[in-house]
Amino acid sequence: MPGPATVVFLDFDGTITRRDATDAILDAFAAPEWLQIEEAWLSGRIGSRDCLTAQMALVTATPQEVDALLREIEVDPGFTTLLEACTARATPVHIISDGFDYCIDRILGRPELDLSARLLGAHVVASHLQPDGERWRATFPCPTEPCAHGCATCKPLAMDRLNAAGAVTVFVGDGLSDRYAAARADMVFAKDKLAVFCKGASIPFTPYDTLAAVADRLDRVLQAGQLLPRSFANGVLPRL
Repeated sequence: MPGPATVVFLDFDGTITRRDATDAILDAFAAPEWLQIEEAWLSGRIGSRDCLTAQMALVTATPQEVDALLREIEVDPGFTTLLEACTARATPVHIISDGFDYCIDRILGRPELDLSARLLGAHVVASHLQPDGERWRATFPCPTEPCAHGCATCKPLAMDRLNAAGAVTVFVGDGLSDRYAAARADMVFAKDKLAVFCKGASIPFTPYDTLAAVADRLDRVLQAGQLLPRSFANGVLPRL
C-alpha cells in the first residue's frame, strides 16, 4: 500500500497555541535570570537545548501551579479545522516542538477540546519535562546527543524519521526554533519571527495568521495537486 503523498508538521508553542507555554511558565515561576539566558540563545551564543536546560533549572513551582497556568493557554480554534482538512485528504499531521511534552499533553488533552480522536495517528516529538517537588528538569530525547545546532529537538531529524517514505512535506511554524524545519520542508507556512527569518534566508513561505487560514490554503493546494517537492519546483534548499 503506498504511503501518503503529503505529510504536515506543526510547531506547537505559538503555532497551535496562542501563547508560548514555556515562556508562560518562565514568566510566572522562574528567577529573572531566565531573560539573560534567552538573550544568549537569541544572539546565537548557545543552542536551544542549553537554553532550556538552564532556564527550567530556575523554575520553582508545584505541578499543581504549572497545571493551573497551562489550563489558561489558548489553542488556536483553527487547529481543529486543520486536522479535519488533513484527515479528509488522508494527510498525516505530526507535532514537532522544542517545547515540552508535559505542556503539550496537558493542553491538548483537555476534555473540552475533544481532540483525542482527531489526533489518532499523530506523533508528538518534543523535549521532556519532569517535575521533582517544586523543581523541574528538562531532558531531550530527539536526539539524545545534540545535533550540530544544539537544538532541543532536531526538527529536521524528526521530519526525516516520520517521513521515511519521502512524501512532500509541509511545515507550519512561528519562531526561530523552526528555522531548520522550514529549510527542510517543501511548503512553509510562517508568521512572526519565522516569517522574518524566511524572508532573510530566501525561503519561500506562505504567511498566515490563524490555522484556519492554513487549512483553507492547504486544502486548495492539495485539491489542485499543486504541491511539489521544493527540490523539483525551486531548486536546491538554501544554506543556513
